[in-house]
Amino acid sequence: MKQLMHTYTQEDSAVWNLLTGRQLENIQNKVSGEYLNALGEMNDVLNMDEIPEFERINKWFTDKTEWSIETVKGLIPVEDFFRLLAEKKFCSSTWLRSKKNMNYLEEPDMFHDIFGHIPLLSNPVFSEFVSEFGKIGLHHINDQEKLIELQRLYWFTIEFGVIMDQNKLKAYGAGIISSLEETNKVYDEKGDFHAFNLNDILKRDFHTDKVQEAYFVISSFDDLYNSLSKF
Repeated sequence: MKQLMHTYTQEDSAVWNLLTGRQLENIQNKVSGEYLNALGEMNDVLNMDEIPEFERINKWFTDKTEWSIETVKGLIPVEDFFRLLAEKKFCSSTWLRSKKNMNYLEEPDMFHDIFGHIPLLSNPVFSEFVSEFGKIGLHHINDQEKLIELQRLYWFTIEFGVIMDQNKLKAYGAGIISSLEETNKVYDEKGDFHAFNLNDILKRDFHTDKVQEAYFVISSFDDLYNSLSKF
């Protein structure tokens, strides 16, 4: 599947501009410094003024951490998901939410996938964590119990992870960074925050239909990579 830039409408462009501009202003000093640095470096290929073109982003990654965007229609089989991560290919849909769904969307769209996930993949440690996560998933692909544990780890780190940055709780997970409400909730410390503990994460259920109640806080991205040794 390929991204077709000519199919985006004026409304798509307006939605991207509104979403990105609003969140760019909101996340300053509220999310991980590593994410903000990466987003700044990507300004030529990821900004509020134009819908991102995946081919241009892939070229930008060529001399960084070798990631690329894999265009998908929607949810894909779990084995394919792990395989792509292991190959440093991150899945993204090409569709964008409508104006009436600006504030909340349960199914991830291009804003979530690209604005939320892609920048931090240029961080070497986080990059290796995500790739190794994919390899571990492939190794345990026939072990349903391990797959549930990995799903929880993904949720509480890559999607809804929080880091202690300059003595302040800040988001690095894409689910938070792509949400105006959740970014502010974390920054205001209005939640149940726990020190990063892999055993606790692997036992913890989560929900996908509302703002999170609990978050796990890392001190650095090394915490994530080192946690994989348990698998």
